[in-house]
Amino acid sequence: MIEPRPNIGVTGPDEGGLAAWVYTALSVALAGGHAVRITPNRPATMDNLDGLILGGGADVEPTKYGQERIERAVLVKNKRTVFEWVLSIIFFPLYWIARYFHHTKSASIDVARDKLELTLLHDALAQEKPVLGICRGLQLINVHFKGSLHQDISGFYVERPQVSTIFPKKRVEIKEGSKLREILDTDICNVNALHNQAIDTPGEGVELVAREEGTGIVQAIEHRDYPMVIGVQWHPEYLIQVKRQRNIFKELVRNSLNSK
Repeated sequence: MIEPRPNIGVTGPDEGGLAAWVYTALSVALAGGHAVRITPNRPATMDNLDGLILGGGADVEPTKYGQERIERAVLVKNKRTVFEWVLSIIFFPLYWIARYFHHTKSASIDVARDKLELTLLHDALAQEKPVLGICRGLQLINVHFKGSLHQDISGFYVERPQVSTIFPKKRVEIKEGSKLREILDTDICNVNALHNQAIDTPGEGVELVAREEGTGIVQAIEHRDYPMVIGVQWHPEYLIQVKRQRNIFKELVRNSLNSK
């Protein structure tokens, strides 16, 4: 008898976010799950879901972690070498085109989405269902556990400019003994970067399990009190061609089957 695919909720904005949804849904499908799109206008509850992915997009509303909103710096688009353009022709054209026209940040703040995702996260944790936070999703997990964020990380980039790129150009170091290190089967890996905020103070029970080389910016978190609550600051859905990145979704689906 074939075991049914677990239903994995994938959150996003009402407007934009199509590229992230398509590639996240594909990543979930390749891992053996079925993705269910969730937005403020298309809500869902954890009662009908086996796992949850909190996707990227608008910044978390600062008052939720005790700060006033500040104006953020504009990201510098990365200049690409000839070799990187060749790679883009081979591997990344659909990523780049889709994200360019359907990015997730149609608005800088999305209060309705914050409310929806915090409710889903609360219920997923109460039911001990696995959670994966991607970029904004990592930040939201930290805020849920009463942590805080750097609203603008440009100050971490003194010697070189802050960049925004779907290419795996940033190197992160992964903590020994962490679940993420076991999933990725490496202590160092290259990732992409599309964020302008990052974790400042970790929330209650939140472990910082990966940092960017050179800046120390937090790139991944886990929570010690749940079977699987992992957040990554990068976008593994845009790295489908990298096996270790696909393993993140495989682990989520595996834990979703166990939560049924």
